Amino acid sequence: MENQPSRNKTKRYFDTVPEKDEKAQNKNENVKIFTVKSTAKLLKIQKYKEQNMNRRKKTFLNNNKIKKNFPSKAPIDPKKLELHSRGEGFTGQGVLHPLHLLKLKKREKKFRYAQEQAARADILLTEGQGYLEVDEDNRTTSINQKVIADNVDITAATKIFELNLDFGPYNAKYSRNGRHLLLGGKKGHLAAFDWVTKKLHFEINVMESIHDMSWLHVETMVAAAQKEWLYIYDNTGTEIHCVKKLDKILKMEFLPYHFLLAAVNEYGFMSWLDISIGEIVGHYNNNMGRTSVMTQNPYNATVCLGNPKGVVSMWSPSSKKPLAKILCHKTPITAIAVDNRGMYMATSGVDRSLKIWDIRNLDGPLQHYKLRSAPVHLEFSQKEMLAVGLGNNVEVYSDCCIKTTDRPYLRHRMAKEISNFKFCPFEDVLGIGNTGGFTSIIVPGSGEPNFDALESNPFQNKKQRKEAEVKALLEKIPAEIITLNPFEVMEVDLPSMQDKVEARNNLLYLKPKNVDFTPKHKKKGKTNIARKKIIKDAARKKFINQSIEAKKILKQPEEDKFQSPNQSFGVLDRFISKPKVKQQ
Repeated sequence: MENQPSRNKTKRYFDTVPEKDEKAQNKNENVKIFTVKSTAKLLKIQKYKEQNMNRRKKTFLNNNKIKKNFPSKAPIDPKKLELHSRGEGFTGQGVLHPLHLLKLKKREKKFRYAQEQAARADILLTEGQGYLEVDEDNRTTSINQKVIADNVDITAATKIFELNLDFGPYNAKYSRNGRHLLLGGKKGHLAAFDWVTKKLHFEINVMESIHDMSWLHVETMVAAAQKEWLYIYDNTGTEIHCVKKLDKILKMEFLPYHFLLAAVNEYGFMSWLDISIGEIVGHYNNNMGRTSVMTQNPYNATVCLGNPKGVVSMWSPSSKKPLAKILCHKTPITAIAVDNRGMYMATSGVDRSLKIWDIRNLDGPLQHYKLRSAPVHLEFSQKEMLAVGLGNNVEVYSDCCIKTTDRPYLRHRMAKEISNFKFCPFEDVLGIGNTGGFTSIIVPGSGEPNFDALESNPFQNKKQRKEAEVKALLEKIPAEIITLNPFEVMEVDLPSMQDKVEARNNLLYLKPKNVDFTPKHKKKGKTNIARKKIIKDAARKKFINQSIEAKKILKQPEEDKFQSPNQSFGVLDRFISKPKVKQQ
């Protein structure tokens, strides 16, 4: 027999507890025991957790030190805040419903936050504006294009070039992103190309005079105002459309955010063509006669016209009368230009004068210059440099709007007469169209060095262009919103007490309107059954009438026997009854 341990044997510390007793103890204490084996994976996870905890402790301590040294965010320059401002904003007046008021306040907070973030992000814009720097004894006007080409890098030097063409005078226009150039000759030559890589898109001769041309919302579509009508071409030179409603056009301007092509013809008729739907949204006579001086205000999308009487008028498609008029010169106006911010307007007249006006307040002139000859063309750059065309000379003025300048910033003399010129966006380049072709020169400091790729990207590919086109169509602004003050859409129109009383008094004296009421008769007799019934009733009535007339004819001879006028009874004739005669 096997040896059994004695029941009275004393327990030692090294003796193990029986399994039954351990299970009973666990049940009594309601404690669960898990046996976990330590593996390499678990040890790695534990080590990662410890490192994470140590990192958090360090960052917490560092943040506390930063808060002690810098208690708040660095202040923002007020000039930068004003640069990224979106206007005065919402004041809260005029909104009655508290829910709408709360929504508008939240929206305004988002705008302020975006303004602050944009101002803080200016430090990331590493590109700076260039300029010409000379000694005290020298002037910047003495520096010609050859000197500039010798002192800049090879890439920048290639931006100075000249095209000798035979169908001038030429007009030149750059696309919105500044990558593509469009040339149009008076004798019918039309060409478009990428002026940076010198890659030609198309080159055609339309076989009639071209008065003006313009890029549309993308660089694959071009509008040309020819001798008779307006033609639209694609980037291969194929004619897409001929708009015969717009004829004899002299000048054109394209409004990119409204998809409107504004044009004025030689009879003084103004037209706005919506190219997204192909309809004319405005067409009327401005009653100012023939004018070939036209530009647009990028701030509020109004079109400015100059007439031979020296008056500058501002127009919109929804109003047949000018929104505003300014008497700028006593002589005919030769050129108009408005800067990108919509703050200053430059005008020139036949009297060789150049004036700068405050276009927001319709006030001025702020500056008045007397030039050597009457300017042919005026153009503002993105950095508010003003280019003035004087015969065969181009003079560029810097800071001529804020203060009076004694001499130009840069001067370029050409051998041929100037027809027009344009500053290239995001480049320090001025493109000049002349009678003998096209010339490109460098104007340091004229272009914006930093571009917004979501607004206009010079390096966009085909896919980005398509996406930008769809987005622009979705965000298209209606033509009815074009006014002098673009912030009128955000304002709440609440009539005052006086306006309410006047409107009520006017209603009391109004005559009631004549209501033209045309009763709707029931369509009886349209079916076959009803038609047969109507015919039967008409025949029955006709038969009855005929029978009544026949009876009258039969009774008439009997009455004549008794009432014969030949028969006489002597004295007793007075007692004979006579038939009554109807008095007519």
